[in-house]
Amino acid sequence: MKEIVLCGGCFWGIEAYMLKVKGVIETKVGYANGDRVNPTYEEVCTKITGHAEACLVKYDESIITLEELLNRFWSIIDPTIRDRQGNDKGTQYRTGIYYLDEKDLDTILKTKDKQQEKYEADIVTQIEPLKCFYDAEEYHQKYLKKNPGGYCHINLDF
Repeated sequence: MKEIVLCGGCFWGIEAYMLKVKGVIETKVGYANGDRVNPTYEEVCTKITGHAEACLVKYDESIITLEELLNRFWSIIDPTIRDRQGNDKGTQYRTGIYYLDEKDLDTILKTKDKQQEKYEADIVTQIEPLKCFYDAEEYHQKYLKKNPGGYCHINLDF
């Protein structure tokens, strides 16, 4: 099993999308790479914690490679927009790839460089080691499964 943390706007949509990807074994939504220890959703929404809404993705690399997984991720975000995806605006909605294994950095940068060829504007997606990840409240976990028809800026039909 490998793990990576992906941020792309509201974490509900990232999680719902990733759960449909063959080879993804488990997901968990939470708050990543901020300054406050164990923040609440309400605190993250104040934009003072520095955290991004994030999805921890556990995947089986014998089924899907990191490159394939990241290509899917890049396809559902606009990596050239800072602090916004869909209708969600604010620093907690930034795009990011936070890695747990230093060996993944080359693959991450390779996919970013390939994506950059598609855009005139610079990609602003953060790429950095995972500094911290705090689980979001239980009601956020698998939110769109519990609440079909809930807001999602990502097309989940694939």
